[in-house]
Amino acid sequence: MYDVGGSGDWLFTVAPIFIGIIFVIIFIVIIVNLFSGLSQWKKNEESPRLSVPAIVKIKRTNVTRNSHLHDHNNNVHSHGSSTTYFTTFEFESGDRAEFRISGKEFGMLAEGDIGTLTFQGTRYIDFTRKD
Repeated sequence: MYDVGGSGDWLFTVAPIFIGIIFVIIFIVIIVNLFSGLSQWKKNEESPRLSVPAIVKIKRTNVTRNSHLHDHNNNVHSHGSSTTYFTTFEFESGDRAEFRISGKEFGMLAEGDIGTLTFQGTRYIDFTRKD
């Protein structure tokens, strides 16, 4: 005969612990990301707003693709993507800084544009092209 209560009990003991550990890890990651974001926001708020001469050096994008497949006769297939836009500016000193910008701003800028960059900490505010 089979020992129903013996060899399979470890699964019912270990599985809840394993699931609990995974839950705690996910919760900690969410909390750390939340505090990191709030900390960066606070630093930006406390930083002076600077307007300095700069050149648009590099433009780049980061595209994230998402796929959702719900099947079993529901046949729902959806694909999506999101694009994040970045621009690197070079200052008169030769230092460079990269900022996340909106798609609209990204489309208005060209590599080599010269003008005045306004920013606060790591937050891009504006770039005014020199005539």
